[in-house]
Amino acid sequence: MVTRQFFILLLLAIGVAHPAFALSKIEASVDRNPVMEGEYFVLNISVDDEVDTGKLDTSALLKDFIVGRTSVSRSTQIMNFDAVKETRWQVLLAPKQQGQLTIPAFSIDGVSSSPIPLKVVETGSQPAQMNNLFIDAKVSTDEAYVGQLITYKVKLYLAVELQRGVLSAPVIEGAQIKQIGEDRDGSEIVDGRRYRVIERTYGIIPDLPGQVNIKGATFAGDVLVESQRRGGMFGFNESRPMQAGAPSLTVQVNPAPTSFQGQWLVADLVALKENFPEDIKKFTVGSPITRTITLLASNADENSLPDIVQTLPDELKSYPEKPQRQTFVRDAQIVSQYSITSAIVPSKAGTFTLPEIKVPWWNPRLKRQETATLPARTIIVEGGAVSDTPAQPTWETNSAADKGWSWLTTVFAALWLVTLVAWIITLVAWRRALKNQTAAPIAVNSSISSAQSVTASGLKGLEQACASGDVSRIMLQLQRSFSELQQTPMTLDKIAEQSPQLAAAIQQLQIKAYSAKADKSHHTDSANTSSANSNNTNSHLSAECTALLNAVKACEHKHSNPKSAPLSPLNPK
Repeated sequence: MVTRQFFILLLLAIGVAHPAFALSKIEASVDRNPVMEGEYFVLNISVDDEVDTGKLDTSALLKDFIVGRTSVSRSTQIMNFDAVKETRWQVLLAPKQQGQLTIPAFSIDGVSSSPIPLKVVETGSQPAQMNNLFIDAKVSTDEAYVGQLITYKVKLYLAVELQRGVLSAPVIEGAQIKQIGEDRDGSEIVDGRRYRVIERTYGIIPDLPGQVNIKGATFAGDVLVESQRRGGMFGFNESRPMQAGAPSLTVQVNPAPTSFQGQWLVADLVALKENFPEDIKKFTVGSPITRTITLLASNADENSLPDIVQTLPDELKSYPEKPQRQTFVRDAQIVSQYSITSAIVPSKAGTFTLPEIKVPWWNPRLKRQETATLPARTIIVEGGAVSDTPAQPTWETNSAADKGWSWLTTVFAALWLVTLVAWIITLVAWRRALKNQTAAPIAVNSSISSAQSVTASGLKGLEQACASGDVSRIMLQLQRSFSELQQTPMTLDKIAEQSPQLAAAIQQLQIKAYSAKADKSHHTDSANTSSANSNNTNSHLSAECTALLNAVKACEHKHSNPKSAPLSPLNPK
Protein backbone atom coordinates (compact mmCIF):
# COMPACT_ATOMS: atom_id res chain seq x y z
CA MET A 1 0.00 0.00 0.00
CA VAL A 2 2.84 2.32 0.87
CA THR A 3 4.58 1.46 -2.36
CA ARG A 4 1.49 2.29 -4.39
CA GLN A 5 1.08 5.66 -2.74
CA PHE A 6 4.75 6.46 -3.29
CA PHE A 7 4.45 5.70 -7.02
CA ILE A 8 1.42 8.00 -7.39
CA LEU A 9 3.22 10.83 -5.60
CA LEU A 10 6.23 10.35 -7.90
CA LEU A 11 4.09 10.68 -11.03
CA LEU A 12 2.49 13.87 -9.67
CA ALA A 13 5.93 15.31 -8.95
CA ILE A 14 7.09 14.56 -12.49
CA GLY A 15 3.96 16.21 -13.89
CA VAL A 16 4.59 19.36 -11.86
CA ALA A 17 8.27 19.49 -12.79
CA HIS A 18 7.58 18.88 -16.52
CA PRO A 19 4.33 20.52 -17.67
CA ALA A 20 2.63 19.46 -20.93
CA PHE A 21 4.95 20.22 -23.93
CA ALA A 22 3.89 23.32 -25.96
CA LEU A 23 5.29 25.47 -28.80
CA SER A 24 7.74 27.95 -27.38
CA LYS A 25 10.11 29.02 -30.16
CA ILE A 26 10.11 29.79 -33.92
CA GLU A 27 13.38 30.20 -35.79
CA ALA A 28 13.83 31.50 -39.39
CA SER A 29 17.09 31.48 -41.41
CA VAL A 30 18.36 31.55 -45.01
CA ASP A 31 21.02 29.34 -46.58
CA ARG A 32 23.02 32.34 -47.90
CA ASN A 33 23.09 36.10 -47.67
CA PRO A 34 23.58 38.14 -49.88
CA VAL A 35 21.83 36.61 -52.87
CA MET A 36 21.58 37.59 -56.55
CA GLU A 37 18.50 38.95 -58.23
CA GLY A 38 16.41 36.10 -59.65
CA GLU A 39 18.50 33.45 -57.89
CA TYR A 40 16.70 30.88 -55.74
CA PHE A 41 17.68 30.46 -52.10
CA VAL A 42 16.18 28.48 -49.20
CA LEU A 43 14.25 29.95 -46.29
CA ASN A 44 14.23 27.54 -43.31
CA ILE A 45 11.50 27.90 -40.64
CA SER A 46 11.42 25.56 -37.63
CA VAL A 47 9.26 25.30 -34.49
CA ASP A 48 9.92 23.20 -31.40
CA ASP A 49 6.65 21.30 -31.50
CA GLU A 50 4.50 19.24 -33.81
CA VAL A 51 2.00 21.67 -35.31
CA ASP A 52 -0.46 21.75 -38.17
CA THR A 53 1.43 22.64 -41.39
CA GLY A 54 -1.38 24.99 -42.44
CA LYS A 55 -0.66 27.33 -39.55
CA LEU A 56 2.31 28.91 -41.35
CA ASP A 57 1.20 31.85 -43.50
CA THR A 58 3.78 32.83 -46.16
CA SER A 59 1.57 35.21 -48.19
CA ALA A 60 3.60 38.21 -46.98
CA LEU A 61 6.55 36.94 -49.04
CA LEU A 62 4.76 37.46 -52.36
CA LYS A 63 5.43 41.20 -52.34
CA ASP A 64 9.19 40.97 -52.86
CA PHE A 65 9.82 37.33 -53.72
CA ILE A 66 8.88 34.59 -56.15
CA VAL A 67 7.70 31.76 -53.90
CA GLY A 68 8.64 28.33 -55.16
CA ARG A 69 8.21 24.83 -53.84
CA THR A 70 7.58 24.41 -50.09
CA SER A 71 8.42 21.19 -48.26
CA VAL A 72 7.43 20.23 -44.69
CA SER A 73 8.99 17.65 -42.37
CA ARG A 74 8.45 16.51 -38.79
CA SER A 75 10.86 14.78 -36.47
CA THR A 76 10.95 13.40 -32.95
CA GLN A 77 14.18 12.69 -31.07
CA ILE A 78 14.79 11.18 -27.65
CA MET A 79 17.46 13.09 -25.77
CA ASN A 80 18.19 12.18 -22.10
CA PHE A 81 14.89 10.34 -21.92
CA ASP A 82 13.07 13.46 -23.15
CA ALA A 83 11.06 13.62 -26.41
CA VAL A 84 12.14 16.55 -28.58
CA LYS A 85 9.71 17.34 -31.41
CA GLU A 86 10.22 19.66 -34.38
CA THR A 87 8.26 20.84 -37.43
CA ARG A 88 10.34 22.29 -40.26
CA TRP A 89 9.42 24.21 -43.44
CA GLN A 90 11.76 24.79 -46.39
CA VAL A 91 10.58 27.49 -48.79
CA LEU A 92 12.34 28.28 -52.09
CA LEU A 93 12.46 32.02 -52.76
CA ALA A 94 13.84 34.22 -55.53
CA PRO A 95 14.05 38.01 -55.03
CA LYS A 96 12.25 40.11 -57.62
CA GLN A 97 14.53 43.15 -57.38
CA GLN A 98 17.89 44.36 -56.18
CA GLY A 99 18.46 46.23 -52.95
CA GLN A 100 17.88 45.68 -49.25
CA LEU A 101 14.85 43.48 -48.58
CA THR A 102 13.34 42.09 -45.40
CA ILE A 103 11.91 38.65 -44.81
CA PRO A 104 9.03 39.34 -42.40
CA ALA A 105 8.44 37.65 -39.06
CA PHE A 106 6.19 34.56 -38.91
CA SER A 107 3.73 33.84 -36.10
CA ILE A 108 2.18 30.57 -34.93
CA ASP A 109 0.00 30.31 -31.83
CA GLY A 110 1.23 33.66 -30.55
CA VAL A 111 4.93 32.84 -30.96
CA SER A 112 6.89 34.85 -33.59
CA SER A 113 10.21 34.62 -35.36
CA SER A 114 12.61 37.48 -35.96
CA PRO A 115 12.63 39.31 -39.33
CA ILE A 116 15.66 38.71 -41.57
CA PRO A 117 17.38 41.55 -43.49
CA LEU A 118 18.45 40.32 -46.93
CA LYS A 119 20.82 41.97 -49.40
CA VAL A 120 20.06 41.37 -53.10
CA VAL A 121 22.82 42.16 -55.60
CA GLU A 122 22.92 42.33 -59.41
CA THR A 123 23.05 39.08 -61.36
CA GLY A 124 26.63 38.02 -62.01
CA SER A 125 28.16 40.37 -59.42
CA GLN A 126 28.85 37.73 -56.78
CA PRO A 127 32.37 36.31 -56.48
CA ALA A 128 32.59 32.92 -58.17
CA GLN A 129 33.76 31.09 -55.07
CA MET A 130 30.54 32.01 -53.25
CA ASN A 131 28.27 30.36 -55.83
CA ASN A 132 27.37 26.77 -56.50
CA LEU A 133 26.19 27.84 -59.96
CA PHE A 134 26.96 30.92 -62.04
CA ILE A 135 27.21 32.02 -65.70
CA ASP A 136 29.91 33.93 -67.53
CA ALA A 137 29.73 35.26 -71.10
CA LYS A 138 31.87 37.26 -73.50
CA VAL A 139 31.77 38.51 -77.09
CA SER A 140 34.53 38.35 -79.70
CA THR A 141 34.54 42.13 -80.18
CA ASP A 142 32.90 45.21 -78.69
CA GLU A 143 32.91 47.02 -82.07
CA ALA A 144 31.56 45.45 -85.26
CA TYR A 145 29.96 46.21 -88.64
CA VAL A 146 26.49 45.54 -89.97
CA GLY A 147 26.38 41.94 -91.15
CA GLN A 148 29.50 40.93 -89.23
CA LEU A 149 29.37 37.69 -87.26
CA ILE A 150 29.92 38.38 -83.56
CA THR A 151 30.83 35.33 -81.49
CA TYR A 152 29.02 35.10 -78.15
CA LYS A 153 30.40 32.39 -75.83
CA VAL A 154 28.56 31.51 -72.64
CA LYS A 155 29.85 29.24 -69.87
CA LEU A 156 27.68 27.63 -67.20
CA TYR A 157 29.70 26.81 -64.05
CA LEU A 158 28.34 24.07 -61.77
CA ALA A 159 29.75 23.04 -58.40
CA VAL A 160 26.71 20.87 -57.70
CA GLU A 161 25.17 17.97 -59.57
CA LEU A 162 22.82 18.99 -62.37
CA GLN A 163 19.56 17.06 -62.61
CA ARG A 164 17.92 18.94 -65.44
CA GLY A 165 17.95 22.43 -66.87
CA VAL A 166 17.65 24.78 -69.82
CA LEU A 167 20.31 27.23 -70.99
CA SER A 168 18.54 29.98 -72.93
CA ALA A 169 20.05 32.17 -75.63
CA PRO A 170 20.83 35.84 -75.03
CA VAL A 171 18.15 38.34 -75.95
CA ILE A 172 19.00 41.05 -78.47
CA GLU A 173 16.98 43.40 -80.70
CA GLY A 174 17.98 44.38 -84.21
CA ALA A 175 20.13 41.31 -84.82
CA GLN A 176 19.96 37.67 -85.83
CA ILE A 177 21.18 35.00 -83.42
CA LYS A 178 21.81 31.28 -83.86
CA GLN A 179 23.69 28.54 -82.05
CA ILE A 180 26.91 27.38 -83.70
CA GLY A 181 28.23 23.88 -83.15
CA GLU A 182 27.50 21.60 -80.20
CA ASP A 183 27.83 22.20 -76.47
CA ARG A 184 31.22 21.47 -74.92
CA ASP A 185 31.38 19.80 -71.50
CA GLY A 186 34.54 20.16 -69.40
CA SER A 187 35.85 21.37 -66.07
CA GLU A 188 37.75 24.36 -64.69
CA ILE A 189 39.21 25.34 -61.33
CA VAL A 190 38.09 28.80 -60.18
CA ASP A 191 39.72 30.19 -57.03
CA GLY A 192 40.69 26.72 -55.89
CA ARG A 193 37.25 25.19 -56.47
CA ARG A 194 36.52 22.72 -59.27
CA TYR A 195 33.50 23.41 -61.47
CA ARG A 196 31.84 21.48 -64.22
CA VAL A 197 31.67 23.85 -67.22
CA ILE A 198 29.15 23.66 -70.06
CA GLU A 199 30.17 25.96 -72.92
CA ARG A 200 27.93 27.07 -75.78
CA THR A 201 28.68 29.35 -78.75
CA TYR A 202 26.20 31.67 -80.45
CA GLY A 203 26.59 33.76 -83.57
CA ILE A 204 25.09 37.27 -83.55
CA ILE A 205 24.66 39.14 -86.86
CA PRO A 206 23.54 42.76 -86.35
CA ASP A 207 21.14 44.13 -88.96
CA LEU A 208 21.27 47.83 -88.07
CA PRO A 209 24.03 50.23 -87.04
CA GLY A 210 24.12 51.73 -83.56
CA GLN A 211 24.58 50.50 -80.02
CA VAL A 212 23.32 46.97 -79.49
CA ASN A 213 22.49 45.77 -75.98
CA ILE A 214 22.79 42.04 -75.33
CA LYS A 215 20.80 40.72 -72.38
CA GLY A 216 22.82 37.79 -71.09
CA ALA A 217 21.98 34.11 -71.48
CA THR A 218 20.02 32.55 -68.60
CA PHE A 219 19.81 29.15 -66.93
CA ALA A 220 16.89 27.56 -65.08
CA GLY A 221 16.88 24.02 -63.75
CA ASP A 222 17.18 21.66 -60.80
CA VAL A 223 20.37 20.69 -58.98
CA LEU A 224 21.21 18.36 -56.11
CA VAL A 225 22.50 20.04 -52.95
CA GLU A 226 23.35 18.73 -49.51
CA SER A 227 20.35 18.63 -47.24
CA GLN A 228 20.45 20.95 -44.24
CA ARG A 229 18.03 18.94 -42.15
CA ARG A 230 19.32 18.15 -38.70
CA GLY A 231 19.43 14.76 -37.13
CA GLY A 232 19.98 11.27 -38.41
CA MET A 233 23.16 9.34 -38.89
CA PHE A 234 23.45 9.81 -42.63
CA GLY A 235 23.43 12.90 -44.82
CA PHE A 236 21.60 12.99 -48.13
CA ASN A 237 21.04 15.33 -51.08
CA GLU A 238 17.85 17.02 -52.14
CA SER A 239 16.67 18.58 -55.38
CA ARG A 240 16.52 22.35 -55.53
CA PRO A 241 15.55 24.65 -58.42
CA MET A 242 18.14 27.26 -59.35
CA GLN A 243 18.39 30.14 -61.77
CA ALA A 244 21.32 32.20 -63.00
CA GLY A 245 22.03 34.75 -65.69
CA ALA A 246 25.02 36.17 -67.51
CA PRO A 247 25.75 39.89 -67.28
CA SER A 248 24.49 42.18 -70.04
CA LEU A 249 26.93 43.33 -72.73
CA THR A 250 27.05 46.19 -75.23
CA VAL A 251 28.43 46.20 -78.80
CA GLN A 252 28.86 49.24 -81.05
CA VAL A 253 27.78 48.43 -84.63
CA ASN A 254 29.12 50.54 -87.52
CA PRO A 255 27.47 50.86 -90.96
CA ALA A 256 29.11 49.49 -94.10
CA PRO A 257 31.66 52.01 -95.46
CA THR A 258 30.45 53.99 -98.46
CA SER A 259 33.80 53.40 -100.15
CA PHE A 260 33.25 49.63 -100.36
CA GLN A 261 32.82 48.29 -103.90
CA GLY A 262 30.92 45.05 -104.53
CA GLN A 263 28.60 42.84 -102.50
CA TRP A 264 29.10 43.53 -98.79
CA LEU A 265 31.05 40.80 -97.01
CA VAL A 266 32.85 41.35 -93.71
CA ALA A 267 35.14 38.66 -92.29
CA ASP A 268 38.50 38.19 -90.59
CA LEU A 269 39.87 36.24 -93.57
CA VAL A 270 38.51 35.17 -96.99
CA ALA A 271 40.04 32.66 -99.40
CA LEU A 272 39.12 31.12 -102.77
CA LYS A 273 40.23 27.67 -103.88
CA GLU A 274 39.27 25.16 -106.56
CA ASN A 275 39.32 21.42 -107.14
CA PHE A 276 40.38 20.74 -110.74
CA PRO A 277 41.72 17.62 -112.54
CA GLU A 278 45.35 18.75 -112.45
CA ASP A 279 46.64 15.40 -113.71
CA ILE A 280 44.92 15.85 -117.09
CA LYS A 281 47.01 18.04 -119.40
CA LYS A 282 44.68 17.98 -122.40
CA PHE A 283 40.94 17.54 -122.54
CA THR A 284 38.67 16.12 -125.25
CA VAL A 285 35.78 17.76 -127.06
CA GLY A 286 32.49 16.61 -125.54
CA SER A 287 34.04 15.18 -122.38
CA PRO A 288 32.87 16.95 -119.20
CA ILE A 289 35.44 18.60 -116.92
CA THR A 290 34.45 18.64 -113.24
CA ARG A 291 35.38 21.84 -111.41
CA THR A 292 34.59 22.72 -107.78
CA ILE A 293 35.08 26.26 -106.48
CA THR A 294 35.07 26.87 -102.71
CA LEU A 295 34.81 30.19 -100.89
CA LEU A 296 35.96 30.16 -97.23
CA ALA A 297 35.43 33.00 -94.75
CA SER A 298 36.57 33.16 -91.13
CA ASN A 299 34.07 34.55 -88.60
CA ALA A 300 31.42 35.28 -91.22
CA ASP A 301 27.83 34.19 -91.70
CA GLU A 302 27.32 31.55 -94.41
CA ASN A 303 24.31 33.40 -95.81
CA SER A 304 26.42 36.51 -96.39
CA LEU A 305 28.77 34.68 -98.77
CA PRO A 306 28.08 35.81 -102.36
CA ASP A 307 27.14 33.45 -105.19
CA ILE A 308 30.03 32.72 -107.52
CA VAL A 309 29.27 33.18 -111.23
CA GLN A 310 31.71 31.70 -113.75
CA THR A 311 32.12 33.62 -117.00
CA LEU A 312 33.34 31.14 -119.62
CA PRO A 313 34.12 31.35 -123.34
CA ASP A 314 31.26 30.49 -125.70
CA GLU A 315 33.00 27.23 -126.63
CA LEU A 316 32.71 25.99 -123.03
CA LYS A 317 29.28 25.09 -121.70
CA SER A 318 28.80 25.00 -117.91
CA TYR A 319 26.29 22.78 -116.06
CA PRO A 320 26.41 23.85 -112.37
CA GLU A 321 24.97 21.88 -109.48
CA LYS A 322 23.12 23.47 -106.56
CA PRO A 323 25.54 25.46 -104.35
CA GLN A 324 26.23 24.18 -100.83
CA ARG A 325 26.58 26.38 -97.73
CA GLN A 326 27.71 25.33 -94.27
CA THR A 327 29.28 26.63 -91.05
CA PHE A 328 31.71 24.74 -88.82
CA VAL A 329 34.24 25.38 -86.07
CA ARG A 330 37.93 24.82 -86.78
CA ASP A 331 40.79 25.73 -84.41
CA ALA A 332 38.44 27.81 -82.25
CA GLN A 333 37.42 29.82 -85.34
CA ILE A 334 33.98 29.88 -86.96
CA VAL A 335 34.39 29.12 -90.67
CA SER A 336 31.64 29.56 -93.27
CA GLN A 337 31.91 27.79 -96.61
CA TYR A 338 30.27 28.18 -100.02
CA SER A 339 31.02 25.58 -102.69
CA ILE A 340 29.70 24.98 -106.19
CA THR A 341 30.49 22.11 -108.56
CA SER A 342 30.11 22.44 -112.33
CA ALA A 343 30.55 20.18 -115.33
CA ILE A 344 32.29 22.14 -118.10
CA VAL A 345 31.84 20.65 -121.58
CA PRO A 346 34.03 21.96 -124.45
CA SER A 347 32.30 22.00 -127.84
CA LYS A 348 35.39 22.90 -129.91
CA ALA A 349 39.08 22.13 -129.90
CA GLY A 350 41.57 24.82 -129.00
CA THR A 351 43.16 26.66 -126.11
CA PHE A 352 40.77 28.39 -123.74
CA THR A 353 41.10 30.50 -120.60
CA LEU A 354 38.93 30.18 -117.53
CA PRO A 355 38.88 33.79 -116.27
CA GLU A 356 40.00 34.69 -112.77
CA ILE A 357 37.35 35.04 -110.07
CA LYS A 358 37.44 37.88 -107.53
CA VAL A 359 35.46 38.30 -104.31
CA PRO A 360 35.78 41.67 -102.50
CA TRP A 361 35.53 41.69 -98.70
CA TRP A 362 36.01 44.04 -95.76
CA ASN A 363 38.71 43.44 -93.14
CA PRO A 364 37.29 44.75 -89.82
CA ARG A 365 40.65 44.59 -88.05
CA LEU A 366 42.54 46.63 -90.63
CA LYS A 367 39.38 48.56 -91.63
CA ARG A 368 40.02 48.30 -95.35
CA GLN A 369 38.69 46.51 -98.44
CA GLU A 370 40.55 43.45 -99.66
CA THR A 371 40.03 40.96 -102.48
CA ALA A 372 40.16 37.17 -102.60
CA THR A 373 41.29 35.98 -106.05
CA LEU A 374 41.21 32.66 -107.88
CA PRO A 375 43.79 32.92 -110.71
CA ALA A 376 42.86 32.37 -114.34
CA ARG A 377 43.44 28.90 -115.77
CA THR A 378 44.27 27.86 -119.34
CA ILE A 379 43.09 24.52 -120.73
CA ILE A 380 43.86 22.72 -123.99
CA VAL A 381 41.05 20.85 -125.76
CA GLU A 382 41.70 18.31 -128.50
CA GLY A 383 39.33 16.64 -130.94
CA GLY A 384 37.18 17.62 -133.89
CA ALA A 385 35.09 20.72 -133.65
CA VAL A 386 31.45 20.10 -132.77
CA SER A 387 29.25 22.83 -134.11
CA ASP A 388 26.26 23.74 -131.99
CA THR A 389 24.69 25.62 -134.93
CA PRO A 390 24.16 24.35 -138.49
CA ALA A 391 26.62 25.47 -141.17
CA GLN A 392 25.13 28.36 -143.09
CA PRO A 393 25.47 28.04 -146.92
CA THR A 394 26.74 31.09 -148.81
CA TRP A 395 24.40 31.46 -151.78
CA GLU A 396 24.34 34.46 -154.05
CA THR A 397 20.58 34.59 -154.64
CA ASN A 398 17.72 35.38 -152.31
CA SER A 399 15.95 32.18 -153.36
CA ALA A 400 18.84 30.16 -151.98
CA ALA A 401 18.57 32.01 -148.68
CA ASP A 402 14.86 31.29 -148.58
CA LYS A 403 15.61 27.62 -149.16
CA GLY A 404 18.11 27.72 -146.29
CA TRP A 405 15.52 29.12 -143.90
CA SER A 406 13.00 26.59 -145.17
CA TRP A 407 15.51 23.80 -144.58
CA LEU A 408 16.24 25.11 -141.07
CA THR A 409 12.54 25.23 -140.18
CA THR A 410 12.03 21.72 -141.53
CA VAL A 411 14.89 20.34 -139.47
CA PHE A 412 13.60 21.89 -136.24
CA ALA A 413 10.08 20.63 -136.94
CA ALA A 414 11.40 17.15 -137.69
CA LEU A 415 13.41 17.05 -134.47
CA TRP A 416 10.39 18.22 -132.47
CA LEU A 417 8.14 15.58 -134.07
CA VAL A 418 10.71 12.85 -133.43
CA THR A 419 10.91 13.82 -129.76
CA LEU A 420 7.11 13.93 -129.42
CA VAL A 421 6.64 10.57 -131.14
CA ALA A 422 9.41 9.03 -129.07
CA TRP A 423 7.82 10.25 -125.83
CA ILE A 424 4.38 8.90 -126.80
CA ILE A 425 5.84 5.56 -127.83
CA THR A 426 7.84 5.38 -124.61
CA LEU A 427 4.68 6.03 -122.55
CA VAL A 428 2.81 3.25 -124.33
CA ALA A 429 5.75 0.88 -124.02
CA TRP A 430 6.15 1.58 -120.35
CA ARG A 431 2.48 0.83 -119.64
CA ARG A 432 2.71 -2.40 -121.61
CA ALA A 433 5.87 -3.34 -119.76
CA LEU A 434 4.10 -2.95 -116.43
CA LYS A 435 1.29 -5.17 -117.65
CA ASN A 436 3.16 -7.88 -119.51
CA GLN A 437 6.62 -7.53 -117.88
CA THR A 438 8.09 -7.68 -121.41
CA ALA A 439 8.91 -4.93 -123.87
CA ALA A 440 7.76 -5.25 -127.45
CA PRO A 441 9.92 -3.81 -130.24
CA ILE A 442 8.90 -0.28 -131.25
CA ALA A 443 9.46 1.19 -134.72
CA VAL A 444 10.62 4.82 -134.60
CA ASN A 445 10.51 5.82 -138.26
CA SER A 446 11.08 4.40 -141.71
CA SER A 447 14.85 4.60 -141.35
CA ILE A 448 14.75 1.93 -138.66
CA SER A 449 13.59 -1.46 -139.88
CA SER A 450 11.89 -4.05 -137.73
CA ALA A 451 15.15 -5.97 -137.58
CA GLN A 452 16.88 -2.91 -136.12
CA SER A 453 14.17 -2.06 -133.58
CA VAL A 454 15.10 -1.96 -129.93
CA THR A 455 14.57 -5.40 -128.41
CA ALA A 456 16.88 -5.33 -125.38
CA SER A 457 16.30 -3.37 -122.16
CA GLY A 458 18.51 -1.38 -119.87
CA LEU A 459 22.17 -0.84 -120.49
CA LYS A 460 22.52 -3.70 -123.00
CA GLY A 461 19.85 -2.19 -125.23
CA LEU A 462 21.54 1.19 -125.03
CA GLU A 463 24.87 -0.35 -126.04
CA GLN A 464 23.19 -1.96 -129.06
CA ALA A 465 21.62 1.37 -130.01
CA CYS A 466 25.01 3.09 -129.78
CA ALA A 467 26.53 0.40 -132.00
CA SER A 468 23.93 1.15 -134.70
CA GLY A 469 25.14 4.76 -134.90
CA ASP A 470 21.56 6.07 -135.14
CA VAL A 471 21.03 9.00 -132.76
CA SER A 472 17.23 8.71 -132.86
CA ARG A 473 17.43 5.10 -131.80
CA ILE A 474 19.92 5.98 -129.04
CA MET A 475 17.61 8.67 -127.66
CA LEU A 476 14.60 6.35 -127.76
CA GLN A 477 16.45 3.58 -125.95
CA LEU A 478 17.75 6.10 -123.41
CA GLN A 479 14.19 7.20 -122.61
CA ARG A 480 13.05 3.60 -122.42
CA SER A 481 15.88 2.62 -120.07
CA PHE A 482 15.25 5.49 -117.66
CA SER A 483 11.49 4.96 -117.78
CA GLU A 484 12.04 1.38 -116.62
CA LEU A 485 14.56 2.52 -114.03
CA GLN A 486 12.34 5.29 -112.59
CA GLN A 487 9.04 3.40 -113.09
CA THR A 488 7.57 6.47 -114.80
CA PRO A 489 7.74 7.91 -118.32
CA MET A 490 10.88 10.02 -118.72
CA THR A 491 11.51 12.76 -121.28
CA LEU A 492 14.97 13.79 -122.39
CA ASP A 493 14.71 16.94 -120.28
CA LYS A 494 13.92 14.91 -117.17
CA ILE A 495 16.76 12.51 -117.90
CA ALA A 496 19.18 15.42 -118.30
CA GLU A 497 18.29 16.56 -114.78
CA GLN A 498 19.72 13.36 -113.30
CA SER A 499 23.33 14.60 -113.48
CA PRO A 500 25.46 17.25 -115.23
CA GLN A 501 27.45 14.53 -117.03
CA LEU A 502 24.26 13.01 -118.46
CA ALA A 503 22.99 16.40 -119.58
CA ALA A 504 26.27 17.11 -121.36
CA ALA A 505 26.27 13.73 -123.12
CA ILE A 506 22.70 14.18 -124.38
CA GLN A 507 23.49 17.66 -125.68
CA GLN A 508 26.55 16.44 -127.59
CA LEU A 509 24.54 13.66 -129.25
CA GLN A 510 21.84 16.13 -130.28
CA ILE A 511 24.47 18.49 -131.69
CA LYS A 512 26.04 15.59 -133.58
CA ALA A 513 22.73 14.53 -135.11
CA TYR A 514 21.87 18.10 -136.04
CA SER A 515 25.26 18.70 -137.69
CA ALA A 516 24.99 15.44 -139.63
CA LYS A 517 21.59 16.41 -141.05
CA ALA A 518 22.91 19.83 -141.97
CA ASP A 519 25.82 18.35 -143.89
CA LYS A 520 23.57 15.85 -145.64
CA SER A 521 21.11 18.50 -146.86
CA HIS A 522 23.84 20.42 -148.75
CA HIS A 523 24.94 17.50 -150.93
CA THR A 524 23.37 16.99 -154.31
CA ASP A 525 24.05 13.29 -154.61
CA SER A 526 21.63 11.99 -152.02
CA ALA A 527 22.36 8.29 -152.47
CA ASN A 528 26.14 8.56 -152.14
CA THR A 529 25.84 11.15 -149.41
CA SER A 530 23.46 9.00 -147.38
CA SER A 531 25.87 6.11 -147.40
CA ALA A 532 28.86 8.29 -146.65
CA ASN A 533 27.02 10.14 -143.90
CA SER A 534 25.94 6.90 -142.27
CA ASN A 535 29.52 5.66 -142.16
CA ASN A 536 30.71 9.06 -140.94
CA THR A 537 28.11 9.05 -138.16
CA ASN A 538 29.11 5.58 -137.03
CA SER A 539 32.78 6.48 -136.87
CA HIS A 540 32.35 9.79 -135.04
CA LEU A 541 29.81 8.77 -132.37
CA SER A 542 32.20 6.66 -130.32
CA ALA A 543 33.27 9.48 -127.97
CA GLU A 544 29.71 10.72 -127.47
CA CYS A 545 28.38 7.19 -126.87
CA THR A 546 31.16 6.42 -124.44
CA ALA A 547 30.36 9.54 -122.43
CA LEU A 548 26.65 8.67 -122.50
CA LEU A 549 27.18 5.07 -121.36
CA ASN A 550 29.46 6.16 -118.53
CA ALA A 551 26.91 8.70 -117.34
CA VAL A 552 24.09 6.12 -117.50
CA LYS A 553 26.15 3.57 -115.57
CA ALA A 554 26.77 6.12 -112.86
CA CYS A 555 23.05 6.88 -112.56
CA GLU A 556 22.07 3.18 -112.52
CA HIS A 557 24.68 2.51 -109.86
CA LYS A 558 23.28 5.39 -107.82
CA HIS A 559 19.73 3.96 -107.95
CA SER A 560 20.67 0.33 -107.43
CA ASN A 561 23.00 0.87 -104.47
CA PRO A 562 21.41 3.39 -102.12
CA LYS A 563 23.33 4.14 -98.97
CA SER A 564 21.49 4.10 -95.67
CA ALA A 565 21.67 7.35 -93.78
CA PRO A 566 23.04 6.96 -90.26
CA LEU A 567 20.65 7.44 -87.38
CA SER A 568 21.05 10.58 -85.33
CA PRO A 569 22.33 9.98 -81.80
CA LEU A 570 19.52 9.50 -79.33
CA ASN A 571 21.25 11.43 -76.57
CA PRO A 572 23.59 13.97 -78.15
CA LYS A 573 26.19 15.43 -75.88
